[in-house]
Amino acid sequence: MREVGIVILSTRGRYGLKMMLELALNYGKGAMPLKDIARKQSLSDTYLEQLISPLRKSGLVNSTRGAQGGYELAKQPSEIKVGDIIRVLEGSLAPAQCVLEEEPECSKADYCATRLLYEKITESINKVIDSISLKDMVDDYYMLNNTNNKRRSENE
Repeated sequence: MREVGIVILSTRGRYGLKMMLELALNYGKGAMPLKDIARKQSLSDTYLEQLISPLRKSGLVNSTRGAQGGYELAKQPSEIKVGDIIRVLEGSLAPAQCVLEEEPECSKADYCATRLLYEKITESINKVIDSISLKDMVDDYYMLNNTNNKRRSENE
């Protein structure tokens, strides 16, 4: 059984989101080799190899073999939610074990105020991660880069 603690994305979740952002930035331009994704995002390509398989099996990423091979999003960036990616790579982000199961083993579940709190936290997390698409992240990326480029120009 998985130990549940503080809700923090592991390296797996963080790297996976960065990899999927890079694929979203490259959307429509063809397959992208993992080594290129790793270089552009300053990540380990060896580690990305471990993450790509579950993303491919879940239907979020397509692979192409050969000299021009690599990976690309299986859907438009607007159709892939951050929650989809995180759940494939991390599982649930519930803050306590008792809210992961349909029927908790705890005999106090029906009147446990802390369980209600954990359920609310889980619902809030899911609402946020399911409301943000890769397209939203791409838009944020370009907005931040345009802002930072302006600041650099002003400082020169």
